[in-house]
Amino acid sequence: MFSKNRDRLLEGDIAAKFLAAVLAQPKVKRLLSSDHFSVDGTLIEAWASMKSVKPKDGSGEPPAPGGGRNAEADFHGQKRPNDTHASTDPDARLYLKRKGKETKLCFIGHGLMESRHGLLVDACLTQADGHAERVAALHMIEPHADRPTAITLGADKAYDAEDFVNELRSMNVTPHVAQNTSGRSSAIDGRTTRHGGYAVSQRIRKRIEEAFGWINTVAGQEKTSFRGRDRVAWAFTFAAAAYNLLRLPKLIAETG
Repeated sequence: MFSKNRDRLLEGDIAAKFLAAVLAQPKVKRLLSSDHFSVDGTLIEAWASMKSVKPKDGSGEPPAPGGGRNAEADFHGQKRPNDTHASTDPDARLYLKRKGKETKLCFIGHGLMESRHGLLVDACLTQADGHAERVAALHMIEPHADRPTAITLGADKAYDAEDFVNELRSMNVTPHVAQNTSGRSSAIDGRTTRHGGYAVSQRIRKRIEEAFGWINTVAGQEKTSFRGRDRVAWAFTFAAAAYNLLRLPKLIAETG
């Protein structure tokens, strides 16, 4: 068991080092902005079926006689909270992105994009919950915030939370977060929105969707083929590095 866990940790470390090595190349480093960034998250569907979600204490209903492994199951009206239930991938979580959407067993992949050329400068994967995107954003932007002048971080409405915005400001990061005013007051006020750079960040931050689109469709990460957070994270980070490698030849040629 120790050997397997060690191997998985090494795989994740290798993926992160590979992404860092790509970014460290001299011709790549000069393409990167060190002042302006954007962050977002994308759902990665787990390699586990909804039928496999059972109570952790083993108290689930037995399958109907003769039903086999693929017997019909009706979950209508059943509550299956993550703290008491698990699937064949115990690291996956049942998650509802927003009202009207389908609850899925999934993880959340996170990306930090520099805003000059839209390259991913960091990637990580977490279990799915309502705070994961903001926690991951703070983790990814912190190494870039250790400097005397402020940097900016663009993000969508999901990041408009007072504690997140205050944490960014304490790190000398200007929160270029989209305002969420749906029945509430925004943590982003005129101190931020009055500056022209805020509108620029709001426009550029949407480019991260291009990266997620490629990672999910071309790189096949929309539904993972791995189980366990470590291995799913390994595949997601390698896909982020591959996205950069795909774009770099053209960018390097264009910038001389």
